[in-house]
Amino acid sequence: MTAADPGSAPLDELADDAAAARVAVVGGGVAGLVAALECAKVGIRVTLFEASGSLGGTARTVELDGLPVDLGTDSLTPALDGLVHDLGLGSALVAPQVTTRWVAGLAGGDAAPLPDDTILGIPENMFSEASRRILGVGGTWRAYLDRLRPPLTIGHEQNLAKLVRTRMGHKTLDRLVAPLTSGVYGTTPEVIDVDLAAPGLNAALTRTGSLSGAVAAVRGEAPGARGLVGGMSRLTDALAQRLERLGAVVRVDAAVTVLERTGDAWTVHTDDAELDTTAGPPAPQTFDAVIVACDEAAARGLLAPVVPALEPEPSAPQRIETVALVVDAAALDGQPRGAEVVTVPGSGVAAGAVHLTAKWGWLARLAGPGRHVVRVAFPAPAVAGLGDAEAAQSAREAASALFGVAFDPTRVRASHRARFTLAPPFAVQGRRALAARARAAVEAVPGLAVTGGWLSGSGLAQVVPDAAATADRVRRRAVFGEDAAAR
Repeated sequence: MTAADPGSAPLDELADDAAAARVAVVGGGVAGLVAALECAKVGIRVTLFEASGSLGGTARTVELDGLPVDLGTDSLTPALDGLVHDLGLGSALVAPQVTTRWVAGLAGGDAAPLPDDTILGIPENMFSEASRRILGVGGTWRAYLDRLRPPLTIGHEQNLAKLVRTRMGHKTLDRLVAPLTSGVYGTTPEVIDVDLAAPGLNAALTRTGSLSGAVAAVRGEAPGARGLVGGMSRLTDALAQRLERLGAVVRVDAAVTVLERTGDAWTVHTDDAELDTTAGPPAPQTFDAVIVACDEAAARGLLAPVVPALEPEPSAPQRIETVALVVDAAALDGQPRGAEVVTVPGSGVAAGAVHLTAKWGWLARLAGPGRHVVRVAFPAPAVAGLGDAEAAQSAREAASALFGVAFDPTRVRASHRARFTLAPPFAVQGRRALAARARAAVEAVPGLAVTGGWLSGSGLAQVVPDAAATADRVRRRAVFGEDAAAR
């Protein structure tokens, strides 16, 4: 269609243009579902393709021993409240019952609660009981030297590891900061950009004269994350149901194999048997635009043949496995190590564990006294060669060590194993520039767009608005013409 002025085009004409447009969305995680919904809500005909048998990506809930258990992400930040309320789930939002984190793998196999006055594990008060327990006498006094060192007055240190090591010493870095960045970001502080992970911290360091003073100045009582009663799949189910009510087509077990530009349209080839109208391969479908919303490896595989300017710079993805266990363990009733345990990198096989029935009161009430749900996370290579039963045994042993409670193998009621590929966090140095170049290369190709955690950052608070903004550019082109996308 020709470019139109959005303010002057007749509404009936705009509605007709939207209804005539066809958009394919590749990927059924939260990014793909949100992008599809943003297109469908203005009348665009949308087809979503998901390669696996289920939607949601890391926002996935399974029934385990009669309990809804989140296998990946289990919370939402307040930034997503608008979406949650729009989907009719506002009454299901609930604050965590317990938020305390512990760190395991300290000297001598000790574990201790993390201080609650930190940013990225950097303590505001190194003399607090919690900080001293982890740092020891020498580490505490070394951290105190931060208050005696002059701040940088010209420029600032972007590398988190170098900043902490220089200001507070290696024990603060190794015992407080590294476990937290590993648990939150899935990577080491050596690659974290301070300005992206903790905006304002460097400026506050110059103002206050110390790193601990900067933490005190920047740390605020921001609204905490909340969960959904019944699990995170309620979000993805609601998104899928809204799409179907708007007439969108949602296909699972339908991997897109090739994208092909034909004139002004895109042909989408899949291996979906449901689309097969002959005895041969599934019939391809044609669309005006395609939004690629799958993980980085799959996205690059589809985009590379049709986006000549796309740099061949795939990230090193973080592959993790989680094993959720339902156990009879009355010793966990007292929540001995809070809601989550993170580990000192290199101190053990497991990356950490979450005590879900301590964290979420609604789940604890469903489980009843003495029955608990824990979820252990492993770097994928640590359990890659194990069968499901062996992985469950490793998870039980790791949970016993992390929570300081011996789990009787005969009292494990159920287990479930899941595999995830996580995008590098946006706080990793260089990620923002790489993502900007990749997006620009893709969107220079007419009718093509891309979104997902590898471009926005892996948290839902980043994924959802990026998917919505990407879809908005696509629907503006579809309704108003190519020039409108930049308005």
